[in-house]
Amino acid sequence: MSKKILHCENITKIFNAQAVEVKALQGVSLDVYENELLMLVGPSGCGKTTFVSVLSTLMNFEDGYCEVLGEDITQMNDEEKTAFRGKNIGFVFQSFNLLPSLSSLDNVALPLTIARMSRDEAHKHAKDILDAVDLLDKADIKPNNLSGGQQQRVAIARALVHQPKLIICDEPTSSLDQKSGQVVMQLLKKITKEKGVSMIVVTHDNRIYKYADTTAYMEDGKILKVEKNG
Repeated sequence: MSKKILHCENITKIFNAQAVEVKALQGVSLDVYENELLMLVGPSGCGKTTFVSVLSTLMNFEDGYCEVLGEDITQMNDEEKTAFRGKNIGFVFQSFNLLPSLSSLDNVALPLTIARMSRDEAHKHAKDILDAVDLLDKADIKPNNLSGGQQQRVAIARALVHQPKLIICDEPTSSLDQKSGQVVMQLLKKITKEKGVSMIVVTHDNRIYKYADTTAYMEDGKILKVEKNG
């Protein structure tokens, strides 16, 4: 059996807006395993993004337990959480979040330069990852001169460059056409198998459900069921 890299139990998250209490997460439990691509699916507003924000240490929660890569994240202070994310978690977003003034190479190298790696060494690693996503020939091109699918692959390369063990993808295909979305998902699937990475893909894009190893169905702040696929 694969090693468990994430274990969350009975996570509760409450937002207070204008004296109204909203339970965004109502006792959510989930396990994720090594080399697994898990899709967290459900309608907009059901709590998917809130949940991955909690398990990736970006957001605190009121009640429950969450262990990520063997670490109890409830015991970490803000500084420790920042360091933990920087070392262990990669993020891919719907809107790509690439810096338009930087080349593809510099965008991918950015997490390493922020971590104070030398520019030459950061570029070496970034070139290796761009090659892995089949975009080495676009290294000197800025994002605005790339297609949406190419920009998303650069964003995936940036998420991979520091060799994280867990990657969180929030709606990675919803702004892409059918063909580009399929290319991106084929790449993400390949990464989980070849790079030893576990991946959580938040989506309501039913065109890509077939790429999941496991699907967790979420609604109204709860996970209703978890299915192993294939």
